[in-house]
Amino acid sequence: VQLQASGGGLVQAGDFLGLSCAASGRTFGTYIMAWFRQAPGEERIFVACIRSNDGHTSYADSVKGRITVSRDNAKNTMTLQMNNSKPEDTAVYYCAVRLNSQCSWSQDRYRYWGQGTQVTVSS
Repeated sequence: VQLQASGGGLVQAGDFLGLSCAASGRTFGTYIMAWFRQAPGEERIFVACIRSNDGHTSYADSVKGRITVSRDNAKNTMTLQMNNSKPEDTAVYYCAVRLNSQCSWSQDRYRYWGQGTQVTVSS
């Protein structure tokens, strides 16, 4: 599975931000697509995930209510929509795939990773 994240850039605090992750290659059965992010000098942390078969989602507390993830199985894409962006959302955002039906907040559970896309939110 190959993943390509896109849509990052520079936005102002309070703006809307959209990211996309395109997957190619084979997947097997139900799988999880997730977003993680890594701020400068910090560890990579979980943001949100979505299950391929039923669209079940899970969100980190820090972004709950501001971020929505969705998927298009026909196009093998996952999107992230962020409202009311904040400077603390500045990070490199990564998409990842886990060949399992359960979302995990641990990056070690994800086998496939995209290259990351930089998001910078100015105050």
